[in-house]
Amino acid sequence: MSPRRNQTRSWSKHATENETPATPLGGSLRRTESYQGEDWVVQTVAGTAGRHYRCPGCDQEIPPGVGHVVAWPSHGGGVDDRRHWHRACWGARERRASNIQRGRGAPRY
Repeated sequence: MSPRRNQTRSWSKHATENETPATPLGGSLRRTESYQGEDWVVQTVAGTAGRHYRCPGCDQEIPPGVGHVVAWPSHGGGVDDRRHWHRACWGARERRASNIQRGRGAPRY
């Protein structure tokens, strides 16, 4: 009986030269999705920018270091049109009410 292998095999040896390597975990994945009748560019980010963002889906803060989704209209949306969403809020964007009220003490950014 041969000994058990505890190491995984390196698939790069078996890959052909024409194949592109897969994006590693934590890398940005950009795709196009539909929202409110428009096409939006959606990108998953790791949250390493060190800034606080406010999610338009739940109106709560996204603290630094938390992975989230950045979405903007695909018809020429610039940096000002980007919105940072929690992943769960982006997934539930069609089921949420559009008029979420901010509390009295909440900041307006």
